[in-house]
Amino acid sequence: MGVSSCGKSTVGEMLARKLGLPFMDGDDLHPAENIAKMESGTPLDDDDRWPWLTLVGRWLADHDGGVIACSALKRSYRDRIREAAPDTVFVHLHGSRGLMGARMAARPGHFMPTSLLDSQFATLELLGDDEAGRVYDGSMTPGDITDHAAEWLRGRGEA
Repeated sequence: MGVSSCGKSTVGEMLARKLGLPFMDGDDLHPAENIAKMESGTPLDDDDRWPWLTLVGRWLADHDGGVIACSALKRSYRDRIREAAPDTVFVHLHGSRGLMGARMAARPGHFMPTSLLDSQFATLELLGDDEAGRVYDGSMTPGDITDHAAEWLRGRGEA
């Protein structure tokens, strides 16, 4: 989980491969209307997100132990996912606005414009102490994050 360009898809795919689990990029579950809205520079609101978050939760429920790359920026969004998949554990990739902005600028052709990054940081609610998950420094290499997250998940008996 995390804001755009934090490395969710890259780390998620690497983590799934390392743990032998199915992977899904949550962006692929967005309806066309959500993609068009983001492409136009308009942030999604909760009404846009609820159906998508329901799909994310269903995918996790249907793929026990699966890894999905998903922003899950607010506690309420994570709660929605956990309604369908109660054992969900979040790996939060967190980094500075400057680092994420530089990464966004370096990936041409993605539907998410850099103009929406500030709204994502404004929406972001860090994991609560009572939430199953761990925060990783987004400036670490994807390989290092993957290794640390896999070790942590195995230690929890999650993988």
